[in-house]
Amino acid sequence: MSALPADAFIVEVEQEVLGAILLGSDMRRVHFLQPGHFREPLHQRVFANMQVAFERYGSANPVVVYKLFSVDEAKNIAAKLGKSIPAYLAALSANTVYGPARLEQSARRVVEQWGRLCIADEAQRLFAAASDPSSNPVDLISVAGQAFDEVLSSVRSGPKRKTRLTVAEAVDNAVAASREASARGSGLTGITWGLSDVNRVTGGMQRRDLTLLAARPSMGKTTVGLSAALSAAKSGRGVGFISLEMDADKLGARAITDLAYDWCVKVPYADVIKGRADAGALQSLQQAARDLDTLPLWIEDQSGMSMTDIRIKTEALMAEAEKAGTPLEVLFIDHLGLIKPSSRYQGNRVNEVTEMSGALKSLAREYGIAVIALSQLNRALEGRNDKRPQLSDLRDSGSLEQDADTIVFLYREAYYLEREQGGSPEQLADRTERLIDCQNKLEFHIAKQRNGPITMLELFADMACSAVRNWGRQ
Repeated sequence: MSALPADAFIVEVEQEVLGAILLGSDMRRVHFLQPGHFREPLHQRVFANMQVAFERYGSANPVVVYKLFSVDEAKNIAAKLGKSIPAYLAALSANTVYGPARLEQSARRVVEQWGRLCIADEAQRLFAAASDPSSNPVDLISVAGQAFDEVLSSVRSGPKRKTRLTVAEAVDNAVAASREASARGSGLTGITWGLSDVNRVTGGMQRRDLTLLAARPSMGKTTVGLSAALSAAKSGRGVGFISLEMDADKLGARAITDLAYDWCVKVPYADVIKGRADAGALQSLQQAARDLDTLPLWIEDQSGMSMTDIRIKTEALMAEAEKAGTPLEVLFIDHLGLIKPSSRYQGNRVNEVTEMSGALKSLAREYGIAVIALSQLNRALEGRNDKRPQLSDLRDSGSLEQDADTIVFLYREAYYLEREQGGSPEQLADRTERLIDCQNKLEFHIAKQRNGPITMLELFADMACSAVRNWGRQ
């Protein structure tokens, strides 16, 4: 394969950005731009010096930028350029076309050019590797996919909403949200959980917030998540449910038994999945869930997705929801532990999870939606006498605790009582009595909430029917 044509790289694209910054632009406007996005080595050094100058002195002054070059480095560069660095910097400033007014657009063009050329470079490497008869196509696709994934992460379009507001605008937005909630009669500034007690202490699932719904296996993460998704959809909100663990058909079985529960039709979802439900039960389920096809709830059940894949799927869900007339307002992801990490921190699980949690938080803020991420808890809590979760039980990274706006732990004492063995007759009798009392009790622990109380709520849960309701309701 031939090398890239000479005109594939347009040096003026990079020069435009550097010139605009030298004219006094605020570098915080191009926070997404990094030295590595420049293809010309000199421009990489100039931009790196600009970052240092701005960080130290609040301005990328040409004199300061030049002073950050070492003497030997400046001499070598001047010899290659045929002119001094100060002269080159002056030419950059003088020749800028759009200047500071269009700095963001110019910087985005730099990133896009970098991405385009990276794709071309990777395609050439892929062609060369694929020409080897001994190469493994699965490995080739995997390596190329990771490379393309990293490029795509950098060239994704930026925020979809206005990000700079005056304090008066922010106050107006808060008051408008409160008035809207009052007008609806729900008192919710967010999207309903379908659970009055939870709504009361959280105000609903809040847009632009990341909520972590965490528990050990079999505690009810998917049950609570799907039930909340159904409730939100029934209230007329657009809902997306990305399932990396369970296929859509099995989620559908859970959904139909949950919806039917309010009609006093109690059929275990396992019976539906395994074909044990009789014709009468199936007919009752279908009648109870006859309006299911009208709900604005979309399920994406592809496994092995990276955060870039999730972004792409989210945009597709948003487009579909917009077309249906119910804009996407909340996204569930089940679950965080199954998200495919990028190759950037391969093997370092702490950094991988840190990258994911930050990306999920950005997803919520950029698209103005509530993101509910389900997550497994550390196995270490199984060794404690009191197995109720704590913040320290979050797996792999403290960044989850930092990035999440709300953290909810789920706990069912009945799960452990059912599996406890041994003991005296008195202990057995006590255990049986406790099990009767808590058979359908689900503890909803709000362990962190930026804008609300830390508390524990008791919910009613029929795990067999995948139904979660307010406590005391059956």
